[in-house]
Amino acid sequence: MATLIIVLSIPSYVLMRLSSEDGKEVHEEVEFVGSVSCAACHKAAYDDWLKSDHYFAMDTASDESVLGDFNDVIFERNGETHKFYKKNDRFYVYTDGPDGTMQEFEVEYTFGAWPLQQYLVPLEGGRLQTLALTWDTITKKWYHMADAVYADETVGHANWLHWTNQGQNWNGMCADCHSTNLKKGFDPETKTYHTTWSEINVGCEACHGPSSEHLKWANLPLLARPSNTNFGLIVKTSNIDNKSYVDRCARCHARRSVFGDYNFAWHDLLDQMIPELPREPLYFADGQILEEDYVYGSFTQSKMYMNDVQCNDCHNVHSGKLILDGNALCLQCHRADEYDTYSHHFHKQAGEEGDPVVSVFGDTYEVGEGASCINCHMQGKYYMGVDYRRDHSFRIPRPDISEELGTPNACTTCHGDKTNKWASGKMEEWYGNVSRQHYGSYLASAIRQTENVPEKLAYIINDDLFPSITRATAISLLAEQYPTESFPILRDKIHDPQALLRYTAVRNYTLDSAAAGLLTKLLNDPIKAVRTEAAMKLSILSPEEIPEVNQKAYSSALKEYEGAQLYSADFAMARHNLGNLYRNQGKTEKAMEQYREAIFIDNLFYPAKINLAMLYNREGENEKAETLLKEVIKDHPEQYYVNYSLGLLLAEMKKYEEAVDYLETAAGEMKDNPRVYYNLAQLQVFLGRDQEAEKNLKYLVHLAPNSAEYLMALIDFYMTHEEFKKAKSYILRISRMFPDDQQAKQLLDFVNSKLR
Repeated sequence: MATLIIVLSIPSYVLMRLSSEDGKEVHEEVEFVGSVSCAACHKAAYDDWLKSDHYFAMDTASDESVLGDFNDVIFERNGETHKFYKKNDRFYVYTDGPDGTMQEFEVEYTFGAWPLQQYLVPLEGGRLQTLALTWDTITKKWYHMADAVYADETVGHANWLHWTNQGQNWNGMCADCHSTNLKKGFDPETKTYHTTWSEINVGCEACHGPSSEHLKWANLPLLARPSNTNFGLIVKTSNIDNKSYVDRCARCHARRSVFGDYNFAWHDLLDQMIPELPREPLYFADGQILEEDYVYGSFTQSKMYMNDVQCNDCHNVHSGKLILDGNALCLQCHRADEYDTYSHHFHKQAGEEGDPVVSVFGDTYEVGEGASCINCHMQGKYYMGVDYRRDHSFRIPRPDISEELGTPNACTTCHGDKTNKWASGKMEEWYGNVSRQHYGSYLASAIRQTENVPEKLAYIINDDLFPSITRATAISLLAEQYPTESFPILRDKIHDPQALLRYTAVRNYTLDSAAAGLLTKLLNDPIKAVRTEAAMKLSILSPEEIPEVNQKAYSSALKEYEGAQLYSADFAMARHNLGNLYRNQGKTEKAMEQYREAIFIDNLFYPAKINLAMLYNREGENEKAETLLKEVIKDHPEQYYVNYSLGLLLAEMKKYEEAVDYLETAAGEMKDNPRVYYNLAQLQVFLGRDQEAEKNLKYLVHLAPNSAEYLMALIDFYMTHEEFKKAKSYILRISRMFPDDQQAKQLLDFVNSKLR
């Protein structure tokens, strides 16, 4: 129940594999040599890099790197006085510590430079933690990250999100994308870190890989240089297709779960990481950015991506800046006489008369900014309080769809005082009846409808003109909401050539006898994500149920999976995954230990609490199970189904009155779940609440009119209460369903005898 799985993996170290252009493999021990080694031959790229966000990704705290005001500044918040100051040329902050008391901490590192700068503080166990107190480099003011990002939450010192806890831990949350050759070095037993890097910021080798062999190649005479070794580099960045190019950037520019320390020699993205699918709650229903999604998930659902556009078509990859200003960037591909005209965008140019507009974020847009391509087709959101990031799914504004789905659109984002109805009217006035949808809005519209949803999702899944990430999202939604209808498609997509579709199908497949045979074939899949997920699915079987021919591959893939979770065992999710694995294998004590570790890391991580409660119940420790489920209901009332589990548990514990309360709450939220009403009605019958029981039994039969079990429950209720006339109509229904059933005939004869 409520089992969540993510795939991580085991680390890879300095010993790499060089893949040559002619397919031959050359094994060499390559080393990181530092960005300075690149400057002599690649001066232009190096100079661009010196101005990039990558260069400023992280630095040792110094007068040159620290942008925040540490000149005895006081910052008041919620009755607490925070202070920023210097001592002996070192930087200090006085703020709330791990136990909630005000303490002094030294700042050792800076993190980023624009539009905000964060600061890292060392704590015990090798941890570096990101201060919540943040410097806004635009307004030159301090602000508190919790106020900007978690305004609706109370982030106290015990909360996972507090700056001293795991949610703000640099080693596991941030480090691999802010430094070069990062080795996390987490020890699951001691719960300590020994994190290392070869270069403190994002240097040349963070993208191109360790370059010692490249230097050897460059130092050879021109005619002596081999032509089939990618210049001695592991990573190939030129003469590759847009998928390969974008996948290189996805390493950091994606919301994802990683397998381990970065392995530059991967051949498929899913050998290294699993990207999050663009679906709720991380994205809006139509795939627009909502949480911090880091571009990849939005860009790969775009028509640009589907037409072979890649990152460096718009961005200078060394400076990070755009290669052209204004609409000229888009006019590389789109005709100016068609798109950079009033008849296309219907907005005034700069210098024309008009009034500015104020966006939903409070930003003022001056006259002329409405004619900017990106303001209409790449609207964005603020993250971390002050960082405006644009959605890279490139879509036509559709306020009419926003009205239907509750999603944002550029029109009413810029015109913060207008409605979707107003914007839809303008769109129809300018363009007529607009019917073109983005892939994401098409998917969202399909899932929001009430008729033929499985068929519409199947259409998306089977149409390779849709982006792979959209098709994978459709697979996950179909499996989640229509499990029976999804089986044929999942069986088919398990063999799909695209790794993401194959992995998503495996992840969402419910194990049965047919699936076991299919999944064992995937234990030798060349893609790590697929084979490890298949092994995890099969772990619910006993070892002897795995065919002998597959035993070695099964053991290997399962070891990969377990090692992956241990790599990320500093996070609640990985501990939870380990608990699920050990539970499947019948290792109850080990499973409980991992669930408890997950809760220790994040006390609000409810899946571990639910699964631990289930194990406590199985082991007869019902009081502990009750406590955990009540905690989940208190902290996560939106997880209303937990009321059902708790109601059943309390009934088992003979706390009947309390059980009814929780089952009634569950029934109120799960109106389409007949089993909830069945259990509630049975308990009400037991307690003599006949009027309520009858009402729920009748509703139960209404929900599932062809269920013999539920019909018999209502018949039994009426027979017990000698309401034979009411019972007869339902007995007749049973008789029509099962004309040869002797029990139904006997019941009908008995009732007729009572009604004479």
